[in-house]
Amino acid sequence: MIDSSARLSGRFRVMAAAIKLLSPWRFDRFARASIAVCAQLHRSAAVMGASVEEFNAAKEKLGALKKDPGNEVKLKVYALFKQATQGPCNTPKPSMLDFVNKAKWDAWKSLGSVSQEEARQQYVDLISSLVGTEAPAVAAQPTGSTKGFQTLLVSTEDNITTIRLNRPEKKNAITVEMYNELIEALDLAGKDSSVITVITGSGDYYCSGNDLNNFTKIPEGGVEKMAKDAGELLKRYVKVYIDFPKPLIGVINGPAVGVSVTLLGLFDVVYATEKATFHTPFSQLGQSPEGCSSYLFPKIMGAAKASEMLLFNKKLTAAQACEVGLVTEVWTRLKAYAKLPKNSLALSKQLIRAVEKEKLHAVNDAEVERLVERWLSDECMQAIMSFFQAKSKL
Repeated sequence: MIDSSARLSGRFRVMAAAIKLLSPWRFDRFARASIAVCAQLHRSAAVMGASVEEFNAAKEKLGALKKDPGNEVKLKVYALFKQATQGPCNTPKPSMLDFVNKAKWDAWKSLGSVSQEEARQQYVDLISSLVGTEAPAVAAQPTGSTKGFQTLLVSTEDNITTIRLNRPEKKNAITVEMYNELIEALDLAGKDSSVITVITGSGDYYCSGNDLNNFTKIPEGGVEKMAKDAGELLKRYVKVYIDFPKPLIGVINGPAVGVSVTLLGLFDVVYATEKATFHTPFSQLGQSPEGCSSYLFPKIMGAAKASEMLLFNKKLTAAQACEVGLVTEVWTRLKAYAKLPKNSLALSKQLIRAVEKEKLHAVNDAEVERLVERWLSDECMQAIMSFFQAKSKL
């Protein structure tokens, strides 16, 4: 039974606040390196604490940051501020169920007997490093690059259009912005002069699935509007893959999670490196499959193997994914494919897809309808809250 709108909104706002602080500990690598360097400097030499004026200036700079530095950095900032203004942690330990305040308390407590002067200096150094990471930078564009995107790197070279997910510091988690940019990039790739289109990821991950901050931004229309809008966006996103006119090749360069896995049934060829893994933890989060996987996975790998992945959250290695047919091979031969006749490839691909295109659109509609229902359920909310509570204890 779906809760009332008021009750749902209240519970989602509580969950959103927790997710903003405790979503998996991902943060900018440059900030991580800066913290380590600062810590080493303070361990190796006696450093005079920053002045009160410098400390107050750092507080103002913190409020002006445009980018979210990540949860662990925010906890570090909080702990250093408390240590600098109040000294070592002297408040009672919060309940284990109060995992937001427990995380803050743990961060402050971890500073031990660090003096207020040293904490003030570390605070100033850390804020300075964060401000430095926001200095304007222009990413190098590959040869033959066309339109620029914020979350993607897109280039066309040697008859291959490559769409690279480009949020490596967030393990290429998909935001609403990235969904929209992928839709646009695929639309452009389908119309350009290339022979094939490739999707891959930057950094160590192919894609870690949805960025859970997507679930923290509740619009004025409430939770129902958020779920409806998300469902419409997902439906459009999957539709682009169903209707894509050229051979579409996935190059899975690392771990793949959630929707980045379920969509693979709509690719024409999927290559993977040995580092790749494939995980669809839907039931663990009280959700359900998407990307036409409820229909295509049983066809590709058989009902039993598909159920292991989609119902029981089994994670596959690249070799296992290859054995069940989800992955074509654990290597690539893209340049050889790009030399094949363009029109022949496109027409042949469209002929193969046309047989089931209507069915795939119907499956996409049904999956999205069920997912919207799941997003609004008590079970889904409780599963997500439990997931983040468990993460906070790591």
